[in-house]
Amino acid sequence: MQKFLIIQTAFLGDVILATPILRELKLIYPNAEIDVLVRKGNEILLSNNPHVRNVLIWDKNNGKYKNLFRLLRHIRNENYDEVIGIQRYINSGLLTAFSKAKTTIGFANNPLSFLFTHKITHQFGNGTHEVERNLSLIQHHTSTFSSLRPEIYPSNTDYQAISAYTSVPYYCIAPTSVWFTKQLERSKWVELIHHLDSSSPIYLLGAPNDAHQCEQLIQASNSENVINLAGKLSLLESAALIAQSKRTYVNDSGPLHIASAMNAKVSAFFCSTVPSFGFGPLSEDAQVIETHKELSCRPCGLHGHKACPAKHFECSNTIDTTLAHQ
Repeated sequence: MQKFLIIQTAFLGDVILATPILRELKLIYPNAEIDVLVRKGNEILLSNNPHVRNVLIWDKNNGKYKNLFRLLRHIRNENYDEVIGIQRYINSGLLTAFSKAKTTIGFANNPLSFLFTHKITHQFGNGTHEVERNLSLIQHHTSTFSSLRPEIYPSNTDYQAISAYTSVPYYCIAPTSVWFTKQLERSKWVELIHHLDSSSPIYLLGAPNDAHQCEQLIQASNSENVINLAGKLSLLESAALIAQSKRTYVNDSGPLHIASAMNAKVSAFFCSTVPSFGFGPLSEDAQVIETHKELSCRPCGLHGHKACPAKHFECSNTIDTTLAHQ
């Protein structure tokens, strides 16, 4: 019996994009025991996942390094056959390299990769999707994969919790992002709202700290059919709502990957970042919308910025929202 640990302690979308590794390992080794290590708050994304035995949680906000070394002791006691560190940062490298696993694997640009059994090249900007990059970490097991699509599993309770919102056809919009330059600006979201079927509710999704921004969007749109659900639904309830929507509209951010995992109809706006970085949508019905204007400053970075470095934000201003599918 094979025993694996997958380490991905980055953000919401990164955990979602790691889930194909779990599925593919389970297809190769049906009796495998697969554990996953994530940062505190992201463990809900692995709830109900049939491929996962245990979820280990790293609390980075309270006793970060105390908890890190507690986890390392636990990992060493588990006697894993293989530890796969997806993140390219030193803490993930430490957990991987010193896990005492028979085989340790990670990307070559991890600072501790010289201690791994296998080092895999990781490259941005060549059109390879992040899921493909992640799956390259298990190519020594197989070179054929069933699908690139990630997976999350809302429960029946999650679907029941959002049933009051699904009695009529509706749209979902996730208008925010941690990075300002990765989110379509408010006036463009207003344009989109006015372009959509006014007889269908439009649900705004986000975290609790997105609620104020969503409320400002409702006021700017002056539309009675827009409803603010930011902070009112769990991640899996939001996923269940997205799964049943007429269409969901997102930035290059976490909700995009939730839509992919639910195979939801999705239109994704790319402002300062570009799809060739490898984080585009993977749904069967997926649309990417970006500016057609040649901008020498785009992309201005991998993760975006708190403000437009060129101070014009043309990568958002010149997007044509009428191109969005309904």
